[in-house]
Amino acid sequence: MRQGWLLQGRMVGMMSRVLVLGWVFAVVAQCAWGEVPAIKVLEDVPYKSGDGLTEYEKERCKVDVYLPTTGTNFPVMVWFHGGGLTGGDKTKDNMPEVAGSLAKAGVAVVVANYRLSPKVKFPTYLEDGAAAVKWAKDHLGARGADVNRIFVGGHSAGAYMALMIGLDERHLAGVGLGLKDLAGLVPVSGQTMTHFTVRVERGQDKNRTVADEAAPVHFAGKEGPPMLLLMGDKDWPARLEENAYFVALCRVAGHEAAHLLKVADRDHGSIFKKLSAADDVGGRAVLRFLKAPSEFKLEDEEITKSGAEVDFSR
Repeated sequence: MRQGWLLQGRMVGMMSRVLVLGWVFAVVAQCAWGEVPAIKVLEDVPYKSGDGLTEYEKERCKVDVYLPTTGTNFPVMVWFHGGGLTGGDKTKDNMPEVAGSLAKAGVAVVVANYRLSPKVKFPTYLEDGAAAVKWAKDHLGARGADVNRIFVGGHSAGAYMALMIGLDERHLAGVGLGLKDLAGLVPVSGQTMTHFTVRVERGQDKNRTVADEAAPVHFAGKEGPPMLLLMGDKDWPARLEENAYFVALCRVAGHEAAHLLKVADRDHGSIFKKLSAADDVGGRAVLRFLKAPSEFKLEDEEITKSGAEVDFSR
């Protein structure tokens, strides 16, 4: 293709030739300076099939897949969007930017939509999420991914989903998988108590604290996958403390690979939206976690800059 452009340059004169050569030199310079690689995006791929699907399932049970275009055996992140379990979409709230940045760093990202309350109720959206994990397990090996390194993450309501799917084995068991099929969890600003939308579905007070079988904290123990929870220091009231309590219970039970990173100057939205920034503390920590989840430790710089990890050593 480059030769065709150069021949065209000779035909139209010196100015065109200069412009084309300048473009070629620019491409070479960008590659030499380590320009981030391109990615491939597959949009609106159904992760459920069969004659028994409802129209709402067909509408919502789809994923966007962000793939690295170089290398093989890369990890997989299945990600769930936020929206209080009543709204949200895989294309909103900076999701394409965050997923794209992970793919450029060598991670296959599967961003899933799922059915929403009040059209469905607990645990239907969790069953959808487990089906998305199953789809990734079954299909991404052919795309070069290491399907033995599947991580599950999400923001806000999506973080709640990631924790429930990754801790309550019943949801993955429903699609023929187990907790051993997950390499780790990356919940960002999620609820660890019973989600407020689940309380509303039951007719309970939205602001009442409940910790039952619909709460990640109910499953806090040493059996879960490695976890990196991210929270902003300016999140909603009690959300940081809720996450710290959950991680503390995991640690007490013997789960040493449960971590909480508190990022300075981040609120409920920006803790997620800024993950795609090259200098973001949370984003860098996530990439290190995906590389070696069982050996992950917060770095001194992260702790110093963020006031980061709660002291669970006592």
